[in-house]
Amino acid sequence: MPQEIIKDPVKIVVSGDSISKGVIYDEIKKRYIILDENYVDIVRNKLNGIITNTSRFGSTLIKGIQKLKNNIFKEKPDVVLIEYGGNDCDFNWDEVAQNPDISHFPRTDFETFGNTLRETIHLVKENQGIPVLMNLPPLNADGYLDWISKNDPVAKANILKWLGSVTKIYWWQERYNSMIVKIAEETKTLWIDIRGAFLHFPDFTKLLCIDGIHPNRDGHLVIADKIIDFIKDSYVQLLNPKTLVEDLSIG
Repeated sequence: MPQEIIKDPVKIVVSGDSISKGVIYDEIKKRYIILDENYVDIVRNKLNGIITNTSRFGSTLIKGIQKLKNNIFKEKPDVVLIEYGGNDCDFNWDEVAQNPDISHFPRTDFETFGNTLRETIHLVKENQGIPVLMNLPPLNADGYLDWISKNDPVAKANILKWLGSVTKIYWWQERYNSMIVKIAEETKTLWIDIRGAFLHFPDFTKLLCIDGIHPNRDGHLVIADKIIDFIKDSYVQLLNPKTLVEDLSIG
């Protein structure tokens, strides 16, 4: 059973990377921007509570937990939404492209990621908060390969030489995703199946930016809907009554 929340207003801290920051790639401006209607802001507008978003572009779980330690004592959140893994499992692709015949390592190795996630969950629970994990949206392996190789055929060939197959990009990210789910179940921690929500769509790549990894505007809507469904199932008292009225009127 979900842990009860009786404080009013409820304080929620979102700890994550660029996805939770709301970063998308704007193909017109040819640069990354912060989406105004990102999933955190959509959810914020439907809650009776205070949401503090501490997410940062490029953040790994190790960096995130250091920032979270400060926020745990400063904000004293009731709920901490934890979203990491996309940067942790990533490699320095420029180095891979330049030296495809040597070993390369992810920004956070697999076992360290798992141990740090357990530490993060323990930290939140120890401070009387409720940790809620998000797993990873799937990536578009072909699109991501084009992006990290900067559409340079030599770089692309070298990266593929090191990988062995483009499908290894998806497989590698899936390992980290599986670790999140495994630890959630092992520690009896609530988690939200963002990956499943994306894979519900026959062509989930339409929910991603051209870089193959960041959810686009539609992707953020999918994440927001999944989180709101989770709140309805576990903590319906956190929703603004207008949200429920809107759903009833649609139905």
